[in-house]
Amino acid sequence: MTIADQIKADLATHLHRGDNGLPCKLTLDALARHYGVSMTPVRNAVEDLVEAGAILRLDNGRLAPGKVNRRTLAALVRQPSPASTQQNLEEAVRREVVQRSLRQDGDFLREQATAEKFDTGRTAVRQIFSRLAGAGMLEHVPRRGWRVKPYNAEDTLDYLVVRESLELKALDLARPYLVAADLERMLAANQPGLGSAPRLNDDMHDYWIDRCGNRYIQEFFARYSVFYNTLFNSAVLDEDTKRDMAVEHCDIVEALLQKDWRGARRALSRHIGDQQDNVERMIAALRD
Repeated sequence: MTIADQIKADLATHLHRGDNGLPCKLTLDALARHYGVSMTPVRNAVEDLVEAGAILRLDNGRLAPGKVNRRTLAALVRQPSPASTQQNLEEAVRREVVQRSLRQDGDFLREQATAEKFDTGRTAVRQIFSRLAGAGMLEHVPRRGWRVKPYNAEDTLDYLVVRESLELKALDLARPYLVAADLERMLAANQPGLGSAPRLNDDMHDYWIDRCGNRYIQEFFARYSVFYNTLFNSAVLDEDTKRDMAVEHCDIVEALLQKDWRGARRALSRHIGDQQDNVERMIAALRD
């Protein structure tokens, strides 16, 4: 539960009790002082309460108490379920954005509608949207919502070209810092047990990017991999594709364990290149 959610729940409880139950004056400055926080979480909490009718915004810009019945109160103070962690929520919203991007869906995403769809608060959705906008996946249009960046096949090809060059360089730079035990763990994470379905684990990519020591390479992946990693992971449509990718991962790691640096580079290059084919199959499936 975020600070803004906590403030929203507390204010909703006070407002439900009536005007005299408010802990301080109903101004952003007074609320920030009362809760001992910056203006940002207070502003986010107040916006959600205005949206719900719990707080009224008057013509002169001042705030006034609204009406909070039991049903509204229950919705405003609702705690997220354990299964709906922030990480899982963000992954689900990212997948939704990617699916819209692939469909060339030009409709605006609305914070309230998205919050209701994923059974969470509007503040949590707004924070996720802001991060996705920073990653280039969304654009905020005032008073209209959030616009999804349409998928562009040429952009993906351009990204893969740059990704291949930079990730191979990251692997070269990280070579002295690779730990055999870590590589064994990543190898096992991509190998199914006897009679089991294929397992797929992508930790290896972040592993050598984190250890390459080049902040420009790291910043590139931090900036652009959010969209494309979600895209590529969404493209794993069936067990055969998952198995093929897991085998490619194993080829890379096994070469590294054997200190076959050229073989590892060739396997990584082949693995990155196969991503475009997976995406094209996914797009074809969406169109069927």
